[in-house]
Amino acid sequence: MKVTIVDVGPDEEEEIIFKCKSLDENMVEIINRFKQGGGKLTAYKGGGMFFIEPEDVFYFESVEQKVFAYCKSEVYQVKSKLYELLDELPGWKFVRVSKSVILNLNKIKSLTPAFSGRYEALLKNGEKVIISRQYVGSLKESLGV
Repeated sequence: MKVTIVDVGPDEEEEIIFKCKSLDENMVEIINRFKQGGGKLTAYKGGGMFFIEPEDVFYFESVEQKVFAYCKSEVYQVKSKLYELLDELPGWKFVRVSKSVILNLNKIKSLTPAFSGRYEALLKNGEKVIISRQYVGSLKESLGV
């Protein structure tokens, strides 16, 4: 891969041009990271503001009109709505698994069927998340199964 950097004048807009034979998954991820501008999420806890990496989030959950980011051992509040997070994190492996939860596919340890067509995801931090039956199909598609 060749990388070319060109200085722009003060009146010119900065731009990134990708030339590729085919747009594979890695290229899409790189493009989406540029679009998000740095990739960190602004989160809040105990009156402080924190910047967290999306890959550190196990899942996002909406509770009483507030959205929380669950990391390995910390829970933060984020100001975005769930549907906004899906738009903000296009290059990451996040998928909606219920009306109130977005799950990081890279944090799933195992999936087991539950009753009524639902599934239960055991995460790498030991937590369990229920996947609603309406979202099981899209989860399987995202996982390639």
